[in-house]
Amino acid sequence: MIQSRRALPPLNALRAFEASGRRLNFRAAAQELGVTQGAIAQQVRALEDQLGLMLFQRLPRGLALTAQGAAYLSDVTRAFDMLGEATGRLLARPETVTISVTPTVAAKLLIPRLAELYSALPDVDLRTVATEALSDFDRDQVDIAVRLTSQAFPATLEARLLFRQELVAVASPHLVKGLTLPLSGEELCKLPLLHDSHDRWGMFLRIREKLPGAAFNHTTLALDAALAGQGVVLACRAFVAADLEAGRLVQVTNATATIGADYFLVRKRSSSPRKAVDAVWD
Repeated sequence: MIQSRRALPPLNALRAFEASGRRLNFRAAAQELGVTQGAIAQQVRALEDQLGLMLFQRLPRGLALTAQGAAYLSDVTRAFDMLGEATGRLLARPETVTISVTPTVAAKLLIPRLAELYSALPDVDLRTVATEALSDFDRDQVDIAVRLTSQAFPATLEARLLFRQELVAVASPHLVKGLTLPLSGEELCKLPLLHDSHDRWGMFLRIREKLPGAAFNHTTLALDAALAGQGVVLACRAFVAADLEAGRLVQVTNATATIGADYFLVRKRSSSPRKAVDAVWD
């Protein structure tokens, strides 16, 4: 048999003793703990038997602590106070909500807004999983996901359209300095083109041949290259809106293209969703 690391009396007996020591009355202690007076007296007697000490003097109209009982009560009360404080700190910790997004959504939309989110929701810790893989809500313990799709969602999921995928061609103003905007398709092809894993330049320019230019496996890397003045990138307007407004990027042609797949906010349907998840979702 494995012995406990701590030789402690039963918790119920300690609770009965602590309440009785504060109240100096078994009946009052019983009312506080929601049990019978006989149960309190029995618990205290069992504690005294286990310790081999008298903790109380039984008086006709109440109790009096012995010297040993008074010293023990002080320590036991302090221990219960510490447990209460520890429990309070645990329950006061921010609740974690996990959101699964693509790296580009994380870098261009979510991270720039985290300060605003934490200001609005100080009791929530947002855990961000940036991945191109399709997260499983149960297996990956994901509460909310941002998904790019053109397919209908099953009835088990709740989905809300975030934005449609409108593609625009953008570049650093330094790259196109001296050029008259907007550029024609022919002028655009003379500039270095940056490709992401979607590589939609052929569709955008309506040409079949493969166009040269640096290629990146993530859209956010291609966008960083464009910000550094290395070429023109084709990106969803939502991902470059802030950079366009700030003048870090410029739209180099009036041409745009809308792709069938849209970005949705998705979560599992639940009859009793967590309040923190609802708050982040909203």
